[in-house]
Amino acid sequence: MRKWLWILLLAIPLLMAGCRKQQQVDESGYRIWYINQDETCLKYENKELQSKNEEGLLREMMEVMRETPTDDELKPVIPEDVTLLDFDFEHNQLYLDFSPEYKKMPKVYEVLCRAAIVRTLGQIDGVEYVDFQVNGEPLTDLEGKEIGLMNEDQFIENAGEEINAYKTADLTLYFANKAGDKLVGQRVAMEYNSNISLEKLIVEQLIAGPPFEGAYPTIPSETKLLNISIKDNICYVNLDEGFLGTGYNVIESIPVYSIVNSLIENTDAQKVQISINGETNRMFRESINFDTIFEKNEGLIEQ
Repeated sequence: MRKWLWILLLAIPLLMAGCRKQQQVDESGYRIWYINQDETCLKYENKELQSKNEEGLLREMMEVMRETPTDDELKPVIPEDVTLLDFDFEHNQLYLDFSPEYKKMPKVYEVLCRAAIVRTLGQIDGVEYVDFQVNGEPLTDLEGKEIGLMNEDQFIENAGEEINAYKTADLTLYFANKAGDKLVGQRVAMEYNSNISLEKLIVEQLIAGPPFEGAYPTIPSETKLLNISIKDNICYVNLDEGFLGTGYNVIESIPVYSIVNSLIENTDAQKVQISINGETNRMFRESINFDTIFEKNEGLIEQ
């Protein structure tokens, strides 16, 4: 049942350099996510659960998500005819195998259902990623590509936002190797709100850092993306001063080409212009001039 679906790593670890899972447990209990009656967004209710161990919490959460919420504007996440056939914990990953009825859900509803399950079960101690299978087969997207391991950050739309218009992306993102002198690529499947541009999604995920073992952050986490756009096949990336920080032990070209290679690999851009607070007359670590329009650097990619 264990399959490493989506992630054919070239060598790497997009969410967090050490996994920044939200443990949403307090005196109010756990957040159980539900779907609104219009089937356009997710909202949660706090529930006190009785189980103390991981398996008990999983079973209890799945049952609670079938129950009618207190809020009349919400409804259960999991349809009555969909059952959980099997599950398995492996390291920080939870593998779920649903009955064939899972595939009968309308696509938008299924995305909401999946997001609710990931957000709810992600509160279980030790669960960083959730994998979906149906009757023993990997869950796939509209193009037939395997969804693979997921966590809540891969549903870019925030709770309460409309997600009727969503897109899927198969991204190759470049992070640093252990020595900090080469880039390693990671394939990641994501579903995101269509209001977010693909180029913005890419840079924000690079800032978030790699989610899997084998690769390391390239961009200081305090970096802010001020704006980004593509015109005439050039991607213009405007970052704040946080990008100039030296928080990670990587050679000077790695942060720059982490962005450049990732954008050119996944968008229509053929070149990238980076600016700091709108200024291109800046130097990066005293050797890289931002007046440069950068092209993809294949030589930095670890083979």
